[in-house]
Amino acid sequence: MGITRYHFLIEGRVQGVGYRMSAQLSAQKTGVTGWVRNLPNGQVEMLAEGDTSQLSQLLEWAWQGPEFAKVTDIQLTEQTATGEFSQFDIR
Repeated sequence: MGITRYHFLIEGRVQGVGYRMSAQLSAQKTGVTGWVRNLPNGQVEMLAEGDTSQLSQLLEWAWQGPEFAKVTDIQLTEQTATGEFSQFDIR
């Protein structure tokens, strides 16, 4: 099975609640690579590569987030994976 890339734009109360650190831990736990960062508009952007099972687990986590997060929407785009990442970083 090949790898896939998911691009996430996560909306809601997702900044200032430890979302990026929790996303990194979840990504490492599921074995995906990529990055996560805050955007100036209050969203969190995440780019992740892995097999579809791993990415589905990360998407499921993304809807929950850490304890004090409140996710209201996730815009998800599937893209062609490049394999350029060796780990999952916070930017």
